[in-house]
Amino acid sequence: MIDSSPPRTRRHRPPARLLVAALAAVTLGLSACGSGSDGGSTDDANAGSDAAAVRGGTLTLAVGADPISLNPQGGGSGTDPMGANLVDTLTAQDPKTGKLRPWLAREWTVNDNATQFTFTLREGVTFSDGSALTAEVFKQNFDDIVKNGAKADSAIAQFLGYDRTTVVDRDTFRVEFKQPNVAFLQATSTKALGPLAPATLALPFEDRARKVIGTGPFVLDHYTPKSEVVLTKRAGYAWPAPTRTNTGEAYLDKVIFRIVPEASVRTGSLVSGQIAGIVDVPPQDTDTLRGRGFQLLTRANPGIPLSLYTNVSHRPLDEVRVRRAIARALDPEQVRAAALSSDFKVATSSLSATTPGWTDLSEQIKRDRDEAGRLLDEAGWRRGPDGIRQKDGRRLALTLGYAPFFAPSQTAVEEIQVQLREVGIGVDLQLLTNPSIPAGQTAGYYDLTFGNQSRADADLLRTTFSTEGTNAYRLADPELERLLQDQRAAADPTNRDKILAQLQRRLVDQSYLIPLIEFTTVIATAKDVHGVSQGADSRIAPLNDVFLTH
Repeated sequence: MIDSSPPRTRRHRPPARLLVAALAAVTLGLSACGSGSDGGSTDDANAGSDAAAVRGGTLTLAVGADPISLNPQGGGSGTDPMGANLVDTLTAQDPKTGKLRPWLAREWTVNDNATQFTFTLREGVTFSDGSALTAEVFKQNFDDIVKNGAKADSAIAQFLGYDRTTVVDRDTFRVEFKQPNVAFLQATSTKALGPLAPATLALPFEDRARKVIGTGPFVLDHYTPKSEVVLTKRAGYAWPAPTRTNTGEAYLDKVIFRIVPEASVRTGSLVSGQIAGIVDVPPQDTDTLRGRGFQLLTRANPGIPLSLYTNVSHRPLDEVRVRRAIARALDPEQVRAAALSSDFKVATSSLSATTPGWTDLSEQIKRDRDEAGRLLDEAGWRRGPDGIRQKDGRRLALTLGYAPFFAPSQTAVEEIQVQLREVGIGVDLQLLTNPSIPAGQTAGYYDLTFGNQSRADADLLRTTFSTEGTNAYRLADPELERLLQDQRAAADPTNRDKILAQLQRRLVDQSYLIPLIEFTTVIATAKDVHGVSQGADSRIAPLNDVFLTH
C-alpha cells in the first residue's frame, strides 16, 4: 500500500527512467458514431515504405513480456506478437474502417437476432503439418474451447451461451448460441479464435503451450522461456489476410522475439543495433528514439481508455454528485504531462476513438474544478481543518487500486491523487499484486480502480459492466443493463451504433466510468525495416509484409 498523504508538489514525467505500475485489465477513428477511419497517429511509419521488397533475412524484435504459453486460445496478451504469425482467423478486421473482411472464411451470414453464424471456408488452406482446414476442424476447435473453459481464458468469453457448432458440409459450418451474441463475429477476427491443427488439439491443454500448429505465415521453431521465441517462414503459404499487401510467402526467413523485461534495456538494445525493433516502447523513450531517427508507429488501443472505474456500492460513491465531482475535478492533460507522452490522446468517450461504434462525448466530459466543488458542497461535503472534506463526521477519503502492468501508472495515479486533493478528496493509493487483482475487483475492495481494457468491439462494455458477470463495480442500473443487452442482440450495425452511443453517454453521465487517456501502443523499428503495421487491435500485425533492406 502507498501512503495516502498527498504529495505537496505536482509530479512530472522524468526524462529517461522507468516509471512503475497500472491496471490494464484483462486483451478506427470513427465519425461521431459508428464506422470510420483508423484514428491512429502513425508517424515516420515504415508501413508506407516505397522500398522494393527484398526476400530473406532475420528480423529480431524485443518484447517486454514472456508469453508463457504460445497457445493463442489460452495465452495472455504477451502471446499476441507471436500468435498473430502462427494462426490465421476466419475474418480480418480492417484497422482503417473497423469492418470485417473475408479471410479463412470466404463468406458468412448472421441471422436476425445474432444467435446463428454460418461460415463457408476458402479452399486450399492447410496447417503447417499438411493437414487440411475443414469445417469439422473448426467444430473441434470451438467445442474444445468450451470444454476447457477457464483454461482457454483468451477465447472462452466469446462463447457465452454457446449451444453447438454444426458441420453443414466439408467447407461450411454453423455456430449456434442460446442467446444473442453479435460480438462473436468480431471475435472471429482475433487470434484467440484462430484454428489449431487436430494434432495440437489432441494434446492435453497444458502441453500445447510450445506445440502450436496453425495455418499462419510462420511456424514455431522453438521457445526458450525468459529468453526468446523463434519463428521460421512457412513454405507455400498462399492465403494472407486482405489487409496484407504481400499475397504469398513471408519475405523474412526468420523472426526472433527476444524477451527483455526491462524497458531501458530494450531501448538500449535498439539504439546499439542489437535488435531491429521494439513492439512496446515505453512513453519516456519515444522522444529519444524519434530524435535518433528510428521509425515509430503509434495507435490508440480500441476498448476502454485508461480510466477510473467507480465502485457504486461504497459510500459516498453511491451518490452521483460525488462521482461527477471526481470526473469534473480531473484534468487528463495534466495526467498525460506527468506520466505519459503526446502520443497518448485525451479520451473523448467511454470507448477509445479506435473502437467501432465510438461516439464523441468531448463536450460532456469537460473538466471544471469549480463545478466539482459546487457538486460536493451540494452533496453536503465541507472542507475540514486539513483540507479534506467531511460529512457527518466522516472524511471524504477513497481507496484507489492499481496494478503493475503498465510502467507509468504510479506517476499517473499520484497526479490523480494531487488533483483530487485540490477539491478536498483524499486518496489512498493501493498497489496490487497480480494474484489479488481478480479477487480484489470481484469482492469490491476498492472505491476506485485505475486501468484500461482492450478489444476492437464495444461488447467489451457488456463484459465489464453487466450484472450478469462478476459485476466488479457493483452496478445496479436497469437502464444501463438494458442498453448492454440490446447492443448484444443488434445484428444491424446502424441500429447497434445508435444503442452504443446511448450506452457510452450513460456511463459518462452517471460517472460509472471516468475516461482519462487513450492507452496507446507504440512500436519502434530501425530504418532498414519495412512493412511493419498495426492491426485493428493496435498490436503489431502479422509480419508477412515485412522485409529488410540492409
